[in-house]
Amino acid sequence: MWAIARFSPALQATVKHAEQGKLVLGVCNGFQMLTEVGLLPGALMRNRDLHFICDRVPLKVERTNLPWTQNYQAGQVITLPIAHGEGCYYADAQTLAELEANHQIVFRYCNAAGVADLTGNPNGSLNNIAGICNRRGNVLGLMPHPERAVDAALGHDILGRTDGIHLFKSLLVTQVAAIA
Repeated sequence: MWAIARFSPALQATVKHAEQGKLVLGVCNGFQMLTEVGLLPGALMRNRDLHFICDRVPLKVERTNLPWTQNYQAGQVITLPIAHGEGCYYADAQTLAELEANHQIVFRYCNAAGVADLTGNPNGSLNNIAGICNRRGNVLGLMPHPERAVDAALGHDILGRTDGIHLFKSLLVTQVAAIA
């Protein structure tokens, strides 16, 4: 579906931007596009049950040393919305092993207790992968929508959680530090 997008001038500019070490974020379909152009390994496929899923899900934060995740705690369980029909992360065994060895898995689907198992995996993603980064850490792709969980007024959930805002606050901290 997104294969043709890789030829667009905007996406070609995005690739050059990432190659210069600048930050690139791909959310949901944006994550799919980042895999299509090779900025991130793997692919996003149809959900395990072949149904569109619109829900709020718990995620475990695996890394906090990235520009994206500095405002989270290691192992923290956050809640973000998902809305996708093709959100099942897939990669071959070697790629999965490299992602694990290089600590490129940034977010994992989990249950409310933070355990990454089948009960917390809404779409069948291998290794419960919800978000990954490239080896440099400047490119992040994730299926959940942090931008939909930044303000309690958006009605993210009945508890008013705004777990997505911390991703964007992390970026602000990174950018201010780079300027100073």
